[in-house]
Amino acid sequence: AMMDKLVPIRSIVGMIDEHTDFHCLTGHLSRNQPPGGWPSFGSVISKLQGAKDPAVPAYIGLEPKMQHRPYNAASSGFLGVAHRSFHPEGDGKTDMTLNGITLDRLADRKSLLGSFDRFRRDADASGLMEGLDSFNQQAFGMLTSSKMAEALDLQREDKRTIERYGQGDPKPHGDAVMARRLVEAGARVVTCSFGFWDYHGSNFQSARNDLPMLDQGVTALAEDLHQRGLDKDVSVIVWGEFGRTPTINKDAGRDHWPNVSCALLACGGMKTGQVIGSTDRLGGEAHDRPVHFQEVFATLYHNMGIDVNKVTITDLAGRPQYLVDGHQPMKELV
Repeated sequence: AMMDKLVPIRSIVGMIDEHTDFHCLTGHLSRNQPPGGWPSFGSVISKLQGAKDPAVPAYIGLEPKMQHRPYNAASSGFLGVAHRSFHPEGDGKTDMTLNGITLDRLADRKSLLGSFDRFRRDADASGLMEGLDSFNQQAFGMLTSSKMAEALDLQREDKRTIERYGQGDPKPHGDAVMARRLVEAGARVVTCSFGFWDYHGSNFQSARNDLPMLDQGVTALAEDLHQRGLDKDVSVIVWGEFGRTPTINKDAGRDHWPNVSCALLACGGMKTGQVIGSTDRLGGEAHDRPVHFQEVFATLYHNMGIDVNKVTITDLAGRPQYLVDGHQPMKELV
């Protein structure tokens, strides 16, 4: 039994028919953005709260780079490159250790790098040097500590835990276990993706293939966080950019439907074990308790100790920007 640890929201509104990760990760629509663009949730947390540990970035993205470019749309926006997500993928994982270089030699190289950078700093008005400073600090932090490399090494994880998260292709267990390990190591926000849900055809067979794996991976993560005493500190959200049409098309699939969508939340000290909202009998419109997607973001910020009514971030024009547009944390959850 797991539903006491979860909160399905069945009546998400406010999204648009746009194949992008933008509103799922920023809490804003891509229209009428301030100069530089809206930053993603993880970038905001990185800016407001910083890294817990110099060896572990505050914001880590485990999702692969997608061929469909709008799926890579969310970024650090006007907060600058210093608060972009760190992607520990590919051969870069092998470069997180010193590989025979002593700490003294590393310190010498760091000093030399600082002397090269110093003459450019006064002329920099773009924030690029700040970003490079951040990347350098992350790099030296990782190289002088094994914390990040160990968190990414699933060989260190108990095999029984891996089995609980599940196997298959695509593999939900790898990213979900790694996300938990990275949070334990000090990351504040970790994003990942699973599956291909754009079922314009063969909806039912595709869902039968993907849903059991997603179910196992997500419930394993929630259970794991509870068992480790992290359920009050770590929030989990699972969702996509819009819903699907209530009617089946000629190819036995469902098309894009932004009118209403859904989400699954867990942990974060929230009042779990309840279902929020409903749709009409066709699943086409929100009926009971429409939930604007910014209410979900306001709830996540609340779980991170951030008051969306007071806290602002400054855009490139020097104007303070609220994190959401007047929406409040969900009273059912907090």
